[in-house]
Amino acid sequence: MDRRAATSVIFAGFFFLGMVFILWGVLLPDLAQNLAMNEVVSGAFFTLISIGMILGAILGGKYAQKFDFMSLFAVLLVCVLLLLLAISFVQHWFWLLVGALVLGMFASSLFTIGHTVIARLHVERRSAMMGFMDFMFSLGTLAAPFFVSGLYLIEHDWRWPLRILAAGMLVLAVYTWRVAHQGKKLVAPEEAKKNRKSLSYGDIIRRPVFIFLALAAFGYGMVEFGNANWFVSYAQNGHGFSGEQSRLIFAFFTAGMVVSRLVFALLLKWLTSHRLMLILATIMVTGCFMIKLAVDPVVMSWGNFMLGLGLGGLFPLMLSAAMDVDSDKGPIISGLCVIGSSIGVQVASFSTGLWAHYAPLVTAFWVIPIGGAWLWAMTWAYSRFVKRHIAQVKLGVN
Repeated sequence: MDRRAATSVIFAGFFFLGMVFILWGVLLPDLAQNLAMNEVVSGAFFTLISIGMILGAILGGKYAQKFDFMSLFAVLLVCVLLLLLAISFVQHWFWLLVGALVLGMFASSLFTIGHTVIARLHVERRSAMMGFMDFMFSLGTLAAPFFVSGLYLIEHDWRWPLRILAAGMLVLAVYTWRVAHQGKKLVAPEEAKKNRKSLSYGDIIRRPVFIFLALAAFGYGMVEFGNANWFVSYAQNGHGFSGEQSRLIFAFFTAGMVVSRLVFALLLKWLTSHRLMLILATIMVTGCFMIKLAVDPVVMSWGNFMLGLGLGGLFPLMLSAAMDVDSDKGPIISGLCVIGSSIGVQVASFSTGLWAHYAPLVTAFWVIPIGGAWLWAMTWAYSRFVKRHIAQVKLGVN
């Protein structure tokens, strides 16, 4: 298989996934109005996507190894585009909720395959390439609002962005299928036959290094999506900033994420992965507390930037280090991270909302710094195991 073609397929797939994930938030006002969705239904929609991702991570991590990765990637892309087309024709919110659950399952499996393929294709530059893969996902989230705004100039209908996006994914799916059946497979035929078996989560959760990876992924989901879901409301309702000013301050978070995913791998020339993890985690937790304790919008903006700067490169760095520990368990390791982060998203979203029901949102926003402190502690513990593994490799110990 052409490594360059396979890499371009995965990167393009992650770009489309970024668009798919952020698209629902952009379209939510029109979806809610057209399908008569109240706040509870809207919340259930995002919850079901997260539940679907957990189910998809379990299934994908366990069974994806049984198939040729690129062929399965093409098939799942077709499943997602057909689902987007189906959703674009729904007339009642119930079917939207069903689609959310299934979408989460397909998307999570695509994440698992993408992480595994890139980790195996680029062993010598694993951290850098996985960071750039996540950057493509962030680029997709950045492009989605402009994509919708451009289409709305022609036809103000939430259904058409889904259909156009499905058409783009069809082109990618066809190209992916062609790449999958040209040249060599990802591994030699005899090795592929040996590896095509289901994997067990029990094989890795018995090892402390992966337990701490899952706990760190849980904190990552809490911080990233807790801040993404609640910051604008926190700034607007808690501090009295205007909507435009709140969104501008939050944009510094996205900017920090993008910068981090582009440049963190360059630092590996001078820093070991376990040391860089701790540096990024420290920048992240500092940003968390700056956002919560500051009242000045400039300080809050820089707090958001530091939060994104520390957080953006942390996930691909942790995941690539785990792949270095046991590359044969790639699908399971990726699935474990998706499960942990998805649960973290749910805990942060629910606990902040519940706390805000009994106290002001300014108080409830403490969930984010608490999640940041948890992530820092779990990153520190995880980095100790990574450091030990690096030392064993240098000594030639298996």
